[in-house]
Amino acid sequence: MEYQYHTLANGIKIIHKPKKGMVSHCGLMVETGSRDESESENGLAHMIEHLIFKGTRKRKTWHILSRIENVGGELNAYTTKEETVIYASLLSPYYERTLELFADVAFNSVFPEKEVKKEKEVIIDEINSYNDSPAELIFDDFEDLIFNGHPLGRNILGTVDKVKGFYREDIVRFLKNHYNTQHMVLASVGDIDFDKLVRLAEKYFGMPARSETQNIRTPFWYYHPSKKTIKKESYLSHLMIGTTACSRLDEKKPAMMLLNNLLGGPAMNSRLNMGIREKYGFAYQVESYYQPYSDTGVFSVYLGTDSKHINKGIELIKKELNLLSKKQIGTLQFDRAQKQFIGQMAISYEVPVNEMLSMARSHLYRDRVKTFEENIDIINRLTPSNLLEVANETFAPENLSTLIYESKNR
Repeated sequence: MEYQYHTLANGIKIIHKPKKGMVSHCGLMVETGSRDESESENGLAHMIEHLIFKGTRKRKTWHILSRIENVGGELNAYTTKEETVIYASLLSPYYERTLELFADVAFNSVFPEKEVKKEKEVIIDEINSYNDSPAELIFDDFEDLIFNGHPLGRNILGTVDKVKGFYREDIVRFLKNHYNTQHMVLASVGDIDFDKLVRLAEKYFGMPARSETQNIRTPFWYYHPSKKTIKKESYLSHLMIGTTACSRLDEKKPAMMLLNNLLGGPAMNSRLNMGIREKYGFAYQVESYYQPYSDTGVFSVYLGTDSKHINKGIELIKKELNLLSKKQIGTLQFDRAQKQFIGQMAISYEVPVNEMLSMARSHLYRDRVKTFEENIDIINRLTPSNLLEVANETFAPENLSTLIYESKNR
């Protein structure tokens, strides 16, 4: 079914997909994330995401957290390097309650000093917990290696010292400078008439004046491959190999997505899983990842393995990358890869909250969002030569960076 669109006078965009049922999903996505912070502000966007639930001009924390949960819904939020998101799953009759709450926390949060101080401790615990998990931490450290010195390389959570130094005035200033109504999307998948959704959006989101501030992002263009090894107190060694890749709006993105899925996607029959885990038993987990951003992207392969297998693991990963770069895959294998990827897309779209968030993100960067059927058509029109071209550009050995967390037990 086609998506439905509307734009409020202040620039906030609305996108909706009708879906009958008891449960609906909606979210407010803002095109502001950790890459929009200065070095001294690192971690501030994530902290704001925490604090918007800690009090508004008319609600205390308990009232915010209970507003949707009391009627059986779920309220959540997250921060990425380029977006901040508030979203909820709700029983369909409670759309107005949910939208009113979104508008209240987005535009009327007061950030009381008492809550700021308390939430610092929560976030510091989150950072320390993250630092205790090398299998998660290595992904951020790898992007720091790739984007050396650029805001895209900084950890979304910030650092303990940075978080300790934030105060209410820092939060208010950051909001004023970066949260722009022209870069907000209200997305919905659920059982509500679109005209009614627009009326509710006008009622609760139409009041803020059109923002004049603009996020001026520093583009990334100076990638230099590098290698780094860090000693860690862990039983396993952890490895990342990768490089920059095409951006979110690049016409080669679909080929990159299909290539990544074939190489090391979530399926058990991926080339990396079959060639490293199943053939040699070297790893419990080996996967490849492709993360597009607005002006660049990252391709990476993760491997967690016993220290004695780390060098062989690197060799096998590079072998698979080289094979995909030098030899076009056969018609039968390509056909299977297409069908598998389309099936995984279909399964993802069966989770409406995933589709809602995908719609919101796409609408931030495009006037019109491609439907599921259009995305399938794009994948079906790809050819083995498209994958070979992208592999040649992305997997060139001289462009690969490597980060190893080497176990001190080695």
